[in-house]
Amino acid sequence: MANKYFGTDGIRGTVNQKNITGEKFFKFGLATATYFKNQKKTKQVAIIAKDTRLSGYTLEPAIVSGLASGGMHVYTLGPLPTNGLAMLTKLMKANMGIMITASHNTYYDNGLKLFGPDGMKLSDKIEKQIEKLIDAKNTKQLTDPKLMGRVKRLEYGNDKYIKILRENFPKNFKLNGIKIVLDCANGASYKAAPKLLKDLGAKVLSIGVKPNGFNINYKCGSTYPSRIQSFVKKYKAHVGISFDGDADRIIMCDEKGKIIDGDQIIAMLASRWKSKKILKGGVIGTLMSNYGLENFLKSEKIRFFRSKVGDRYVKEKMKKFDFNLGGEQSGHIILGKFATTGDGLMVALEVLFSLRKGKKASQLLNVFRPLPQILENVVVKDKNVINKSRCKKAVKKANKLMNNNGRLLIRKSGTEPKIRIMGESHDKSLILKCIKIIKRSIK
Repeated sequence: MANKYFGTDGIRGTVNQKNITGEKFFKFGLATATYFKNQKKTKQVAIIAKDTRLSGYTLEPAIVSGLASGGMHVYTLGPLPTNGLAMLTKLMKANMGIMITASHNTYYDNGLKLFGPDGMKLSDKIEKQIEKLIDAKNTKQLTDPKLMGRVKRLEYGNDKYIKILRENFPKNFKLNGIKIVLDCANGASYKAAPKLLKDLGAKVLSIGVKPNGFNINYKCGSTYPSRIQSFVKKYKAHVGISFDGDADRIIMCDEKGKIIDGDQIIAMLASRWKSKKILKGGVIGTLMSNYGLENFLKSEKIRFFRSKVGDRYVKEKMKKFDFNLGGEQSGHIILGKFATTGDGLMVALEVLFSLRKGKKASQLLNVFRPLPQILENVVVKDKNVINKSRCKKAVKKANKLMNNNGRLLIRKSGTEPKIRIMGESHDKSLILKCIKIIKRSIK
């Protein structure tokens, strides 16, 4: 049975509608406080970070109020990348971390990502238990007035995060002489990313670092890579780096202006880590990972498995097989040696660590030849349209037409009101024909 509130990556939706209201966020806070309070009898602590959406100023107080009303102490950190929150949740030995974000979505959406004390995203099982508490029609979750939680703002979140990142690399790691175009999507990394790269000696041209509450992901960031592409060419930079709103995704651009997606970055890291004897087990991709990546890893004798789409599922499978590298084509990449969730800035540092020796990004990051892949998103009112007979018949017809010359993937978006249709084949015209058949049935 599908979750009522949680999608593939937390809770997400349009602000002031359905689940993304102050009233609901109070209930989310109270329910999560109650769940963790039931695990132990000691005092409970939650830490909260957010991206730069204007709605964060209304939703954060609501969830803080719910947490404190449930007896949980709360520390708020302000704007901070998602993995920064995950790292600090673990470092501060908090019971949970809450990231208020809608990731790569535009400003009118917002949501939550929840992390446990180990810095890992909560499992489906725990989410279902929290959902039951959200809908519970009683006041027993409200704590005695003398046991209510305290709330405190901490200003050092970004500094702590930067320190943790730097500690994962040698002290002599410098980026002197490297010119970088950096796009922070007017989001959560707008403070930490430019500061860290400049401190390492890089010449940084920063864009997307002036958030105003409305411009997060707007014609910038990892979902709009043409921005770094044009700036890299214009300023003759060595590399372009682009994050999304909460900086758990990264898309790059080489010095020639070619966009580098998550699959190419994963291939480079897997090959490098194997040669350095850092790679553990193999690589976890997703159903969306390009077949070219799978073939490349096979040629390198690196094991490769696919998970469901969503970095949470990638991490769960990494844990199951004891692998330390996994990720998605979209730029969610998990470096299990360092992080529990996607971290754009951490991945950027790992790539730059290889570039510092004078290698060109075009040589380093174009590892395999991808199989032609086309992804189309269809906006729908009801995502269950793909379960209707007309859609199922269209998918069957398209698969028959594909006839083992490629593959098709049709799925509901876990974060937006869209159906995602992906086609992959050496024959682009065949992909387009198959996608058209399926789109007709959805519309």
